[in-house]
Parts: sequence; structure tokens; C-alpha cells
Amino acid sequence: MSKPLKQIHLAAHFPGVNNTTVWSDPEAGSHIEFSSFAHFARTAERAKFDFLFLAEGLRLREQGGEIYDLDVVGRPDTFTVLAALAAVTERLGLTGTINSTFNEPYEVARQFASLDHLSDGRAAWNVVTSWDAFTGENFRRGGFLPQEHRYSRAKEFLATVTELVDSWHGDEILADQATGTFLRDAKAGSFVHTGQHFDIHGQFNVPRSPQGRPVIFQAGDSDEGREFAAAGADAIFSRYATLDGGREFYADVKNRLAKYGRRKDQLLILPAASFVLADTDAEAEDLAKQVRRQQVSGATALKHLEFVWNRDLSGYDPEGPLPDIDPDLGESHIARGRAQVRMYRDPLATAREWRELAAARGWSIRDLVIETGNRQNFVGSPETVARTINEYVQADASDGFILVPHITPTGLDAFADQVVPLLQEQGVFRADYEGTTLRDHLGLAHPDSAGQDQRAAS
Repeated sequence: MSKPLKQIHLAAHFPGVNNTTVWSDPEAGSHIEFSSFAHFARTAERAKFDFLFLAEGLRLREQGGEIYDLDVVGRPDTFTVLAALAAVTERLGLTGTINSTFNEPYEVARQFASLDHLSDGRAAWNVVTSWDAFTGENFRRGGFLPQEHRYSRAKEFLATVTELVDSWHGDEILADQATGTFLRDAKAGSFVHTGQHFDIHGQFNVPRSPQGRPVIFQAGDSDEGREFAAAGADAIFSRYATLDGGREFYADVKNRLAKYGRRKDQLLILPAASFVLADTDAEAEDLAKQVRRQQVSGATALKHLEFVWNRDLSGYDPEGPLPDIDPDLGESHIARGRAQVRMYRDPLATAREWRELAAARGWSIRDLVIETGNRQNFVGSPETVARTINEYVQADASDGFILVPHITPTGLDAFADQVVPLLQEQGVFRADYEGTTLRDHLGLAHPDSAGQDQRAAS
């Protein structure tokens, strides 16, 4: 007996704070003007996507004392954008990345509870931590938290936010105009929290919102990050969008749930995925190569190489061979504040591997950077892309994908118009929204104020 087809979850990532988007393309628009966000969100909602996703950059990254020009310079405040989008959409979920290292639980709880009210139950929080002093300088903390402390703070941060939003049960507002009684209980919203990182008490001033709590996303890939997601997240933002890597990550995270008393359907695995569409597979492959070269200019290739070499390589020809000199293993890094630095734990081994690869393939510096990174996940005709996405989901490599187009704001249009109808024809993607909240879209239960999963308890 064959198992039933899984329903695919799709979301849209408004790109920025990276070099995925090709801002130099003539079709590209602003990453700050609200019209770009509105177009992108309306396209996602027209396609019946689960949610829109915003990343967060708390500092513009730099190299050599200059802003890294392939980053999209500027990122409007997440809550401001999401609140505005709540007014021009009706069903699309609104997911924002908010840092747990440089914020406070009361403020974040209040913001997400407010957004959930404004959107009628469509708010979600992607919980992240920050690892570097580079970002911390903007907050005058003078440094960073070690990884074990970052996750300790994040766990208590999330638990505290949950306590705050649960301090309202949902039945406190009487609003009896005849008697002038507004609250049944004058102590509604009272809370006391004493812990390692937070010692606060008072009254939370936002009544219980439509979802009870925002949907919780988590994006960490370390062992601590996977445990954090298994313990309390509703979905995990994964970078494993290949079939083999996805299946391994999927099985690992899902198998961690049981020890926290959770079912496998209570945590969704949603990798980020880029795509290139064309009328035929061959045309899409050619277009994908063009896009990769747009994403990695010669100057960008040298900057990427500096992540490993930790040296100023501006004097090298990006169309020439890799440097013969070895990486500098000094503590101070030329590319501070960039997450890619952490990817290369052994720079000497990486440099040796890249030299051998470039020599064997006849690659220049730019060729190497293009071919070892920034490869699109799904390339082909609409039929090929729809078939491949469905194969990945049915094979338990993911529960769906968070799509990252390379053009903003119109880069999602072709996928919505050409791929989504094919998935609908296969019976693996909704023809219309069946519920009103993001939890409804994701198949997640609405928790009550006592922390009970209402679906599981029923």
C-alpha cells in the first residue's frame, strides 16, 4: 500500500543582505521602496504560498573598510515592513527574522503579538542569534556571546516570550458598556520571570492574539541549533536543498522530536531554494550560467576568496589562477562580520583543495567561486522544476521550500504563473487557502494559554 502524497509547503524569501539577488540587472527594482515588497507579497499570495519571509541584517557588512557592494545596501525595519504588508494582503503569512542576542523579550513579544492582531493571525518569528562583535558594536555591547551562551540566551528568550504572550488567556476582555467593566481580571497579563539571562516582572499589555503565539522558525544548523529547533520550533529554515543532504538533515532533526514529546508533523523542514526557469531545460541551464556570472563579478570573486585566505587579494586577477601564497591563520579576520568565514574551519585544507580543483578544471579565481557556490537548486522548464520539487518532498528531503528569486520584486512571477499550476494539477499543492491563519496554512495546531496543542488534545 503506497503512502498518501504529502502536501507541499511553499514560501517566498524577499532577498537581500546577500549577493543572491542581482540588483544590477535591468529588471531589478528597489529593495527599500514599499512597492517592491507589496508586489512580491501579492504575487506570493496570488500563488497561495504559506508565507513571505524577511531576513535581517543588523549591520552592513564590509571588507577593506568599505561596504561590501554585492550586499543589498539597506534593510528597512522588519516589523515596519510586515505591518504594512498586513494591510495589503489577506491570507499570506508574515515571517520576520528578529535577533535574540540584541533584543529584549518584552519588546519582541509585544511586537509579534501586535503583528498577529493586525494581520488576523499571520505572524511568525524566525529566532536567530548573532555570533560576532562586528554586529555587537552597533548595540554598544562591546563584543559577542560565545556559542553556548548564545543558545542559552535564545532558549530563555523564547521561553520568556512564550510566558508573556501566555499571560493573557483570551477570555479577560468583557467590555461591558452597561456596567463600564472592561476586564474580568484586573491582573490580566501579569508575569514574573527570573532566570540566568532575564529577571523581569510586570504586566504584558497586548491581549492574546488570534494564533495565541506567533509561529516559531529557527535557522541554526549546528547541533545546538538542531536541538533548539526540535525542542520548541514550529519550522526550521534549512540550507540543505539537495536530495541527499536534505534527506539526511530531515531524518536527523525529525528523529530528535520524540525526546521532547513531539510528533514529527509538529516541526516542518523548509530549506531555502533558488531557481531558474525557461521554456526548455537547455535554455534554463544557459540562463542559470548567466545568472551565476551576474552574481559573482571579478571583484566579488576576490572578496569571496578572502574569506579563506584572510589576506588582501585585490592585486590578483580574478580571471587568473588562485594565489600560491597560503591563507593567513591570524585571529583577526579581514572579512569580519561575514557568516561565510565560519564555513571554512581549516583554511589551509580548503585552499589546497581549491587549488587542485582549479588546476584540474582549468578554472580561474572567478570560475572557482562561481562553480563552488551560488548554484541554483532548481533549474529547468516549469515541468522539470515542478516534478523535481515534488520528488524532493515525497522523498522526505523537505516538507517544502522557501523560494529565493534572483530578481526583485518580479522574480517570483514566473514561478507563480507556470510552476504552481502544475503542482496543483498533481494534487500536491492547494488550489486555495483553507484557513485564515498561518498555523492553518502550515497544518499546525493553535496552542492554548496553558501550552497545550489543541489539535493533539482533541
